[in-house]
Amino acid sequence: MKKTLLACILVMLMLASACGNVSNPNTSSEAKPEKEESIITKNTSESCLVERISLDSETEKYLYGTWKVEKLLGFANSYNDASEYPTGQKFIGDEIIIKEDFFSSKGLKNYTNYQYELKNPLYEITATCYNPDSFYRLYKIDIPDLNINDVVKAIDISEPSTKISIPVSVSFFVVNNERLILLSEGTIFELKKMN
Repeated sequence: MKKTLLACILVMLMLASACGNVSNPNTSSEAKPEKEESIITKNTSESCLVERISLDSETEKYLYGTWKVEKLLGFANSYNDASEYPTGQKFIGDEIIIKEDFFSSKGLKNYTNYQYELKNPLYEITATCYNPDSFYRLYKIDIPDLNINDVVKAIDISEPSTKISIPVSVSFFVVNNERLILLSEGTIFELKKMN
């Protein structure tokens, strides 16, 4: 038994000495980085930046106005509202008002649960995705016609005093400050700004 144990230790020592040419990262003569690298990717082309930030001036300028639900784009992969399938007819033509000092979803006439008006609402960007793949990974939503370099910003609307988001199943996504997308109950619509 002792001979077997001694033989095992001898084999382990031989293997360890054979691997002795591998440099120890703590004793390497290579320059060490000043800081540890972050585990979170810094390559924005591969990720979504998920943090609550105020609207930037460009998004603010684009977002404010009266919006009309123009067309059905499709359905989220995770949930479908059967009442909207396949044409989304109950939202088409309805309006939403998004202004700096006022928000109203009362123009969504067929949905009493979505009837909200807020004075001085708090608008925030909750996520910024830098391509369709990263957006899909985060939201499990495939917005048609997204291009490889499209930037999608998720917009949250909150009651100013409580900072609690409006309790509806409605989300807004701004694409390159050129498109406004409405997601409601797993149904995706494109909105058009009214003059």
